[in-house]
Amino acid sequence: MDERAALADLADRLPDAGDDCAVVDGQVITTDMLHERTDFPAGTTRYTAGWRAVAASLSDVAAMGANATAAVAAYGAPSFEPDELAAFVDGAQDVCHAVGAEYVGGDLDNHDEFTVATTAIGAAADPIRRSGASPGDAVCVTGTLGRSAAALELFDRGDTDRANGLFQFDPRVRAGVALRPHATAMMDSSDGLARSLHQLAEASGCGFAVEEPLPIDAQVDALAETEQERRELGVFFGEDFELVCTLPESDVPEARDAVPCPLQRIGTVTERGVTLDGETLPDRGYSH
Repeated sequence: MDERAALADLADRLPDAGDDCAVVDGQVITTDMLHERTDFPAGTTRYTAGWRAVAASLSDVAAMGANATAAVAAYGAPSFEPDELAAFVDGAQDVCHAVGAEYVGGDLDNHDEFTVATTAIGAAADPIRRSGASPGDAVCVTGTLGRSAAALELFDRGDTDRANGLFQFDPRVRAGVALRPHATAMMDSSDGLARSLHQLAEASGCGFAVEEPLPIDAQVDALAETEQERRELGVFFGEDFELVCTLPESDVPEARDAVPCPLQRIGTVTERGVTLDGETLPDRGYSH
């Protein structure tokens, strides 16, 4: 049973689950766990690990259109090396400061594999859910797609400096806040664009007609050898942590002006089905 199946199995016990964060009295809260074997390739610095682990949870806060408040992390490792711990905390603090939040500590524990569990909280009186998209809305995405896929390729090639730089992504907290007056539905693209669209479609009871060109990252273009590989890395790979949102078509120009990063329209909300250039887009992406 993968993560999605497990969550579906728990749906009756956790009826409020399903968005990027839980909402409690105007606060949003989320937690994530990352492991060395699956999330931190060889060559990942502890600074990058601290940045990326905390950023993953901050990205969930961003997807709710909330202001990020604080983050904590539980750090497990076979041993506690002072330089590694310091670098991890530096990365965690720096990414929090980049979005106006505070890194306020956490826990340490011995573990046979380097593992990080992070929690982030934020505030939003009227958070954006996944369930508000309506036919006719525009579909937009922030930033570029495929950065993490390109980073893994660079890690494999031994180009760890460039790879670590790509892994230190910017959580779109300020973009999420700017989109809050406009977005009807939103989530982050940690599972990939294709799977995110399917998840939004399920939550909103709608479909999506998406068209190229998509905002594939230039690093993917430089590394992909075929168009099929380019699409695989940009559309299905995941771990990009961009925002995928829907909003009224008339709001798109104002939203673009308000968002402090590129915002590209990629399609339109439809009654049913998820397509790319008229062809069915498979429900495939990153799986835990």
